Amino acid sequence: MTLQAQKPVDDGEKAHWLAVRPRLVLASAFMLFLELALIRWTGSNIVHLSYFTNFVLLGSFLGIGLGFLRVGRSRRQPYYSPVVLAILVIVVLAFPVTVDRDTEGVLYWTSLSTTGPPAWLILPVIFCAAAAVLMGPAELVGRCFPELSRLEAYRYDLIGSLTGIAVFTALSFLSAPPVVWGIIAAACYGVLLVPRPRALYVGLVTVPSAAVVGLLLAESLTAGALWSPYYKVTFRELQGLSVPVTDIAVNGIPHQQTMPAAARLQLERQYGLPYERAAQPPKDVLIVGAGSGTDVAIALSKGAARVDAVEIDPKLRELGATVHPDRPYADPRVTTHITDGRAFLERSSDKYDLILFALPDSLTLVSGASSLRLESYLFTEEAMRAAQAHLKPGGAFSMYNYYRESWLVDRLASTVQSAFGHKPCVDVVSTAGHQAVITAGLTAADQRCAAEWPGAAAGTPSPADDDRPFLYLKDATVPPIYLITLGLILAVSLIAVRLVAGPYRRMRPYADLFLLGVAFMLLETKSITGFALLFGTTWVVNAIVFAGVLVAVLAAVEVTRRFRTPPLPVMYGVLFAGLLLAWLVPTEWLLSLPVPLRAVAAVVVAFLPIFAANVVFAKRFAETADATTSFGANLLGAMVGGCLEYAALVIGYQGLLVVAALLYLGAMALLPRQRALA
Repeated sequence: MTLQAQKPVDDGEKAHWLAVRPRLVLASAFMLFLELALIRWTGSNIVHLSYFTNFVLLGSFLGIGLGFLRVGRSRRQPYYSPVVLAILVIVVLAFPVTVDRDTEGVLYWTSLSTTGPPAWLILPVIFCAAAAVLMGPAELVGRCFPELSRLEAYRYDLIGSLTGIAVFTALSFLSAPPVVWGIIAAACYGVLLVPRPRALYVGLVTVPSAAVVGLLLAESLTAGALWSPYYKVTFRELQGLSVPVTDIAVNGIPHQQTMPAAARLQLERQYGLPYERAAQPPKDVLIVGAGSGTDVAIALSKGAARVDAVEIDPKLRELGATVHPDRPYADPRVTTHITDGRAFLERSSDKYDLILFALPDSLTLVSGASSLRLESYLFTEEAMRAAQAHLKPGGAFSMYNYYRESWLVDRLASTVQSAFGHKPCVDVVSTAGHQAVITAGLTAADQRCAAEWPGAAAGTPSPADDDRPFLYLKDATVPPIYLITLGLILAVSLIAVRLVAGPYRRMRPYADLFLLGVAFMLLETKSITGFALLFGTTWVVNAIVFAGVLVAVLAAVEVTRRFRTPPLPVMYGVLFAGLLLAWLVPTEWLLSLPVPLRAVAAVVVAFLPIFAANVVFAKRFAETADATTSFGANLLGAMVGGCLEYAALVIGYQGLLVVAALLYLGAMALLPRQRALA
């Protein structure tokens, strides 16, 4: 394989040429860091983004693709990026969208009543702004590509992306507030957008950057605000009540209230019903969704001798330790586990008298993980079976929440019935909000129902499973609101590409690279959701998987650069073999393996097709005539793949492998004839 030769440089250009590699790494790191920061920050202030799963991600992909396509069409520095970022921050902070209601536990997004601009107004603003902001760093990255050979440029781009993930992950671990993200962005703009010695260009960088840092500083210093790896957590003590109550909201949504266990039991029956329906007083209790500690305090008040409290968000757990009036987390009978509930069930071998799923409502989505809510894998039939396996003889399982829709109660009760083999107790405490408690003993004799559950009503959807864990989706369809939104995104993208990049014929020779981008995004989604099921839907797991995907891509690039790889048809064959392996290996078998062996098997199954796909891409990209246009086409394909991943709502995550295989077949068919055998 012949790589593009680096162009010679004279002494006057030498210093600039030597600086291209660190400049490329910094610009790539900044690009990915800014993308992750925008996803986290906008979602914390605009509640609509909690239900439009990868909206900002799609805007970011569009902007990155446009940035590459813009290379060569303008010699000006992309000063527009910090200016648009400042405008976006001002708009979001001036017009936040929060939930306007007094009760807890939003589960079904159509029930939302919000303050602030409507979704049809604020979402297009955020999408377009995210695209414009990310277009700037992408243009800076793209300008470095022509100065290096294709694969060397791609190599340093990947190193920079890994650096960006590492920095953002470290800041998440440290619970850094947004002002830190703003300071890093301002510093990167200052280094990368080297201003000319004119006040205008200095002002185009420093003024908007200072505005962003100042506004984010004000937000970060807001009293009662904490930043967890998942949410913006705000809390306030309610005044004028007979008992101490702290109200907790996440991302602008009312979420929890801490109050004494006795007061909670008196106000809401659902908290005490699991103990009434269990046939024996529980001594060993597992609480999934322990939150700020009220359910833990109630378990202790009911005589529990040991409580395992599982909570995914470390900040909610810390907040409960400091503000809950009963101080349940200080009790020596309580052991806290900061992890995903399903992951805990899969890893632990302990048995319990009572297992509670205590309002485990995430109220948000994992960034970049498609339509997967934090608790999605907790309400599948497989999860209920895992809970059953952890019950002692005579033990019981119970779950309660505000379900908003009656069919949700029936669906969950049917799921429990299918897993346990008998009808559960179903107590609808409040018909207005469908506040319900579902309890099942290990056997029918281990539960005490007030009345027999009549069974699911006609039209109740079947239990959710690990392949389609979409509890809140009644039918196997893509909801019309998503179809309309995705259609508008694609239409706007087509117009933007034409305006920024010129005629579409520029990208016509790279149609196969476009399809490679579409298919790779589906592979990445399948990998992320698969690892979330196997190891937990936590921010740590997601960060590791994102990094792992980039490491696999980097390994493919290094192998292609350093060794003679098989011809493209052969590599496509390896790719299809990897997709077939991923299709054939059952998730149940992987879950049955010990964690270390499970990790090895999961890496092989998930990353073999990713590695092969990127060897294919690297070989094809290495000899393209136009590096930035071909790379931009691939990135725009990834954006379309982000839209296409919503097909999982209909066909499941396993079905995405079939769609990816068809796309790779299309890319192979579109391969230029002179490269078909190379």
